[in-house]
Amino acid sequence: CGLCRREDCDPDVVGQLCREDGLCIHENCLYHASGLSQRGADKEGFYGFLFPDIREELNRVAQKKCCICRLWGASVTCWGRRCRRIFHFPCGSERGCVSQFFGEFKSFCWKHRPVQRVRAAQQQTHCLICLEAVAARPCYDTLVCPACASAWFHRRCIQGQALRSALHHFRCPLCQDVATFKEEMFHLGIKIPDRDAAWEEDGAFADHYERHRSCNVGQCLCPAGREQAEENGPWRLLICSCCGSRGTHQLCSAVGEDANTWECGDCSDTGSGEGCSHGDR
Repeated sequence: CGLCRREDCDPDVVGQLCREDGLCIHENCLYHASGLSQRGADKEGFYGFLFPDIREELNRVAQKKCCICRLWGASVTCWGRRCRRIFHFPCGSERGCVSQFFGEFKSFCWKHRPVQRVRAAQQQTHCLICLEAVAARPCYDTLVCPACASAWFHRRCIQGQALRSALHHFRCPLCQDVATFKEEMFHLGIKIPDRDAAWEEDGAFADHYERHRSCNVGQCLCPAGREQAEENGPWRLLICSCCGSRGTHQLCSAVGEDANTWECGDCSDTGSGEGCSHGDR
């Protein structure tokens, strides 16, 4: 990455690596570079950051030394009053700095970062997500739900959940609170993308909505094969009204011509596993 000078970073921390027009920049390094602003449309440059502006920012920070790794190219400035600390985005994440993903996209060093002020007597010693041990009180690496004060988790764990659940599905994994929990996580630097959940994108479960389309009896009698399906007659295809995952031709299971429902053997009380006719139950 041209801004943080790193390649082997966790995408959950630095975001997507953008490559185009001779540039190679992490998504989150762009959003928190102090001298950058989105002057383009969403699809221009990288997320609205124009290529000439990115090159200008690279030149600007070339002589800015990171207060953590002591290398050049630091682009993230702490918003703390009179604080002059500058750091690379991934360096800040490792040192306990907080970068917010809303409003002005502010970043804070480890001394000026926002902290949780939840009064909670810890009732568990493990992260609700990974089930590994957490700290005895809220801190940078251990967060707690402000609504129920009973859900404890690691920062990396709730960040991973936020990236996958996204804005439309993100909530406390224990009490299911949305508004209070989401506001607190935003404030503490958890990135919650404004999109649908990962499991809802790109038709991830489209096959779950497809109707079953074949005859599953042990010996299908249809000369055209198990996939043949007609609206009427012996090769009319009936789908199990219980599970919806098995089917039969009318003739293959001796289903009556006027029957509108059928259950496979797994769902009926016959136990045959092949299917049976129930006619008009």
